[in-house]
Amino acid sequence: MQPFFKIVEALTGAGAVAGIGYYLVCLWSAIAYTKGCRIPAVQREESGEHEHPPVSILKPLKGEDPEIYESFRSHCLQDYPQYEIIFGVSDANDPAVHVVERVRQEFPQRAIQLQVCSEILGANTKVSNLEQMARAARYEHLIVSDSDIRVEPNYLRKVMAPLSDPKVGMVTCPYRGIAAPTLGSKLESLGISTDFCAGVLVARLIEGGVRFALGSTMAFRRRELAAIGGFESFVEYLADDYELGKRIAASGLEVRLSEVVVETFLPAYDLRQFFEHQLRWARGVRDARRGGYLGLLFTFGWIWAVLTLLASRGAGWAWGLVGVAILFRLFVAWTVGVRLLRDHQVMRFMPLLPLRDLVAVAVWVASFASNTVTWRGDRFHLKDGKLARIHP
Repeated sequence: MQPFFKIVEALTGAGAVAGIGYYLVCLWSAIAYTKGCRIPAVQREESGEHEHPPVSILKPLKGEDPEIYESFRSHCLQDYPQYEIIFGVSDANDPAVHVVERVRQEFPQRAIQLQVCSEILGANTKVSNLEQMARAARYEHLIVSDSDIRVEPNYLRKVMAPLSDPKVGMVTCPYRGIAAPTLGSKLESLGISTDFCAGVLVARLIEGGVRFALGSTMAFRRRELAAIGGFESFVEYLADDYELGKRIAASGLEVRLSEVVVETFLPAYDLRQFFEHQLRWARGVRDARRGGYLGLLFTFGWIWAVLTLLASRGAGWAWGLVGVAILFRLFVAWTVGVRLLRDHQVMRFMPLLPLRDLVAVAVWVASFASNTVTWRGDRFHLKDGKLARIHP
């Protein structure tokens, strides 16, 4: 058995070293992002840029998300000269409709529309609704934002500023997740701030820019949308935000990751719901970024280090490897989650980080078991990024 353990020890040790290397790249990518955010801010100050084009905010809705009323209100409190908000639902009886009506009553001075999108243009009803909402929008500049996103009053000014540069085709925003008081919700929040956003920064560094978008915010011009075929061209895709950003980047324009960090309010997931949500997301990423997704296996540095410790039967050097891996994992969590995203929940939830990472490994493995995803209560077959509805 000795040769077998030596082989396992070598393989797991290599995985641990690769994982520690990934942690170092995470830290470097966070530094690069921070520096990159400062440069445009300085350039705007020096140029005296005060252009604020009118913008249409498109918010597709389905059901009531946590804290949805306050999230809607935050978009009505913008320090911005001219904008409109267009909410869209597939069903006039959607529970979110009465929330929109409350907001309209509170802010009669705001240009707020509610569109009932009766056409079903494809499997992705969100994109189907966006196509119909865009027809009602008055302005050249558009922002698509998930229904559960909450923003600060200077959000529009900061997000729209980079679009004054004709080389910038889209602006997208990182986000932090505000957890409900359940274990599943806390694990989701911790994963967003310490793992997902770190991965976004690493992709930005390695690929020389962002080649996708995040659904938290996607700001762009109509002409860029028209050039890639409009919303209707990806109405069958699961990862519509990824696809939109990918196509704009492929057209030769920059997708800018903003310095603005927005908030999303997470449902009170139990452990099963958390796992299912992670699994749907993982299968979408696996299908969209296959090479990068396979590489995720080598990002779990401390887990590989623990396996090395077991394979080496407690060797002293393996204990050192475990210590280094854990130290760097915690440092990444603090640097990206606390310092960069300003998510102060991270320190409270830090004891859950080992559990969250172990679940992430389980999700990674389970994602290869099937191409079926459950989304908003419906089941779909996923192939080449596209959805095919599975009928009962």
